[in-house]
Amino acid sequence: MTCPEARYLSSGLLGIVALATLSGQLPHSHVQAAAAPITFNRQIAPIFYKQCSGCHHPGGSGPFSLLSYADAKRWGTQIRTVTQTRYMPPWLPEPGFGNFADSRRLSDEDVALIKAWVEAGMPEGDAKDTPAPPVFSKEWQLGTPDLILKATSEMQVPASGTDLFRNFILPVPITETKYIRAMEIRPGAPQVVHHANVLIDRTASLRRKHPTDWEQGVPGMELTVDSGDSFDPDSHFLFWKPDSPALIEPKGMPWRLDPGNDLILNMHLKPSGKPESLQATVGLYFADKPAVAHPMLLQLEHDGAIDIPAGDAAFVIEDQLKLPIDVDVLGVYPHAHYLGKKLEGYAVLPNGEKRWLILIRDWDIDRQSVYRFQSPIFLPKNSVLHMRYMYDNSKENIRNPNSPPIRVKAGNRSVDEMGHLWLQVLPRTSPHASDDARLALEQAWMENNLRKDPDDHLALYNLASVEMVRGDYAPAAALYQRVLTRSPDDVRTMTALGAALDGEGKWQQAQVEYQKALTVDPENVDAHFDLAHLDFKHSNYSEAEQEYRRVLEESPNDALAHNELGGVLAAVNRSGDAQREFETAIAISPDNFDALYNLAGIEAENHNLPRAGELLERALKQKDDADAHQLLGSVYAQSGKLADALDQFKAVPRLRPNDAVAHRQLAQLYAQMGQLPDAIGEQNAVLGLEPKNADDWNNLGVLHARNGDTATARKDFERSLALNPQHAAARANLARL
Repeated sequence: MTCPEARYLSSGLLGIVALATLSGQLPHSHVQAAAAPITFNRQIAPIFYKQCSGCHHPGGSGPFSLLSYADAKRWGTQIRTVTQTRYMPPWLPEPGFGNFADSRRLSDEDVALIKAWVEAGMPEGDAKDTPAPPVFSKEWQLGTPDLILKATSEMQVPASGTDLFRNFILPVPITETKYIRAMEIRPGAPQVVHHANVLIDRTASLRRKHPTDWEQGVPGMELTVDSGDSFDPDSHFLFWKPDSPALIEPKGMPWRLDPGNDLILNMHLKPSGKPESLQATVGLYFADKPAVAHPMLLQLEHDGAIDIPAGDAAFVIEDQLKLPIDVDVLGVYPHAHYLGKKLEGYAVLPNGEKRWLILIRDWDIDRQSVYRFQSPIFLPKNSVLHMRYMYDNSKENIRNPNSPPIRVKAGNRSVDEMGHLWLQVLPRTSPHASDDARLALEQAWMENNLRKDPDDHLALYNLASVEMVRGDYAPAAALYQRVLTRSPDDVRTMTALGAALDGEGKWQQAQVEYQKALTVDPENVDAHFDLAHLDFKHSNYSEAEQEYRRVLEESPNDALAHNELGGVLAAVNRSGDAQREFETAIAISPDNFDALYNLAGIEAENHNLPRAGELLERALKQKDDADAHQLLGSVYAQSGKLADALDQFKAVPRLRPNDAVAHRQLAQLYAQMGQLPDAIGEQNAVLGLEPKNADDWNNLGVLHARNGDTATARKDFERSLALNPQHAAARANLARL
């Protein structure tokens, strides 16, 4: 094979004079002119500016800048070496096994150009050929953020030693839900930050686990945080490395932050040879609308199979997951530690076709990254995702942290091992599907984990949560009980079991579980809230109020607790106090449907119809709810907006086809508008649902009489009296006929 630089050497053999002579002798030959010399300004600077300067600029994470000819010439020999070996730029995926956006991989032609330039003596070239170097602002790349979060304290990174993994907790000071379209991390000392992950801690669980030392940062490589009470899977790769200064989410897919959430900045730090002081800052940019598309992160892993003998150079683990629905794959994130060697991720389609997602032939933990596809990869239902990782625990592995090699098992320490393949997928769903499509993915994922380990605590809990979301309370309770057989003092599972038992109608047993949880942890906010909710449902208003107030002492920004306390106060006719609680809930969470609906009910009772209407309109933007349509219809009708009221009442049977009340309201409104045939139709619909209601037969008779059909009206009144001989209105109406 001809070496890449051969064309430059051979083309230089023909001088201008010789070329003129040959051209004159052979006018139709294909002799080419001499190639222009390779210079920094013409050929090399564009490569460095595009592929290298993201790290190699003043203040960047690279050890030197490449924004000038002088810088490039000084480091030219080293640059040739690291590009020839493809150590730089840092890009692990094998070409042809996944088409990734923002690829840092140099083309073969670029690598050859750099080598030829260095070997030619690194000429600078004509100044007029110099492209403008990129500008790296010391300020925020996307302008001033909407919210800036800063680590509470500085961390001192020593000059030498092992890698450090530190988790900085950033409480989010917001009073209403925000949607994040972009995030920029400014680590403070990028030269010692290898990479960082951001986790959303929905319940501030890590801060509560470390009440006295969280401000100094919590050590650890991998974390598990509480995701809260609702099904809300992590859906975004919030991953940062030095060459990605800002993370911009795809249009329509911002991520959500609620009051009371923490962000956790999980940082991998590498000593640089001199002491460094680090204090990270995170800038958040808000979207003006919530997400309209909801991706999900799936994980393939088999850490339970990791037990690598010393000296084994080809230890393999595998995992696979069958997709229950169609998905588009948006990106991948492979992860292993220092023994990882060959990492494969691919899918086998239902027709047997193999579709590569990623292949890394020579893994390096120090160069790991998230890889996003240029275009989403479609995988149809029943495709099978595969992960196959090979590890090298031999002495020949230059990255092996142990010399001589030792037996290595799975774990969170850097000297342990892991094997994870994360995929961000966007479900393709039917517009008429009732379930969140991510539930099917969660179920398949958790069932796959239980296949590998039937006692997997987290998989059992998450699978039970899927059943809860679907309203299948009995199987959820059984799964929670399986968790508790292994972890009998797990307070979170006790409260979840209580909710499942309550859903089954076994509220006394639910009460016992909540009380058990409070015996183990008397300050547990979730258990107090669930106990309050149970008391509220069963009209134990005094006990419910007491429990809700305990919750709000601990979590004053809990919109749900304010709303439910408002419900308790309204139930005991303390409408003024109730109104204040609903207003507080809305101030904290402006999109809280329940608080909007409940406050609208109080405003309607107080005859403040414009405010009631405005609140209900806001509520219906959050949820298409029959009760809200019904109440808004009544508000419109009382305000004289009969056509608007009609639209709202028509929405109720669409959501609740067997709701007789909705048809009664429509019959009354049609009658008020003089549309008697429509009113009669709706009243007949009422009687189709409740044929033994004497009042409804009387009302139908009135409508028939008003429409001039006295014979049918007589039969309606007689039917009413047959059902209730004492029905005074029907008897009087029949007498009038």
